[in-house]
Amino acid sequence: MSQGQTPIIDVRTESEYRQGRVQGAIHIPYDEIASRINAVAPNRDARIVLYCRSGRRSGIAEQSLRRLGYTQIENKGGLEDMRRAGYPTE
Repeated sequence: MSQGQTPIIDVRTESEYRQGRVQGAIHIPYDEIASRINAVAPNRDARIVLYCRSGRRSGIAEQSLRRLGYTQIENKGGLEDMRRAGYPTE
């Protein structure tokens, strides 16, 4: 990820991530997001995009990040929602 680029974070399990993901997505399981987000987005005002399978786990991750003071979080729902929105997958 280049500097200034919005991180897209896949919060699903490792096996789900290996089966297919948004191109360039960073894998951080939702239950590890609070302890690992600083390595990806140290700026709490940076835009962050989250997705999972259905939107539930990305919603949990969003709440965790908001509790840490992150302000620009977008829960894009599930992988299929991301595809429909035009994000390329691999």
